[in-house]
Amino acid sequence: EVHRKKGEYDKALEHYQKALAIRLKKLGPEHPSVARSYNNIGEVHRKKGEYDKALEHYQKSLAIFLKKLGPEHPDVAISYNNIGLVHHKKGEYDKALEHHQKALAIKLKQLGPEHPYVATSYISIGAVHEKKGEYDKALEHHQKALAIRLKKLGPEHPSVANSYHNMAYVYKAKKDLAKA
Repeated sequence: EVHRKKGEYDKALEHYQKALAIRLKKLGPEHPSVARSYNNIGEVHRKKGEYDKALEHYQKSLAIFLKKLGPEHPDVAISYNNIGLVHHKKGEYDKALEHHQKALAIKLKQLGPEHPYVATSYISIGAVHEKKGEYDKALEHHQKALAIRLKKLGPEHPSVANSYHNMAYVYKAKKDLAKA
């Protein structure tokens, strides 16, 4: 984890793969800890821009979580979100939206409509709509995220600033420079 956070992706990958090998041997191929290892490996591949490898590992993680934890578990939402991020990076916006919306549905049910993680899903969906040129939909989702963040985190939290920043970019793309 430290290597990943430092941007030392090859070292991180080496250690995540060792952890995966141990977990496979000791826990079996369908244990949620194995799924977390696949997720971690996928994360490194995504950071390296190796999107197909990332997707492969995220999908393995998702399959285990679905089987062992059920379709409404927060870890399933994380997997859907990560898969959505990869599809976004690959320019596969409809697939990205599909996965982000699945993650959002789980988060809404499990965490409630005002949880900061719900705001994160709205931001991901808004970003995809922006890439698709659907600026009004993008703004709608960014505004939902902003409302949650203001209520739960307060007006001076960095995440609130990030929401304003996201909205400014959408307004700029709409050529509404005064609002931007």
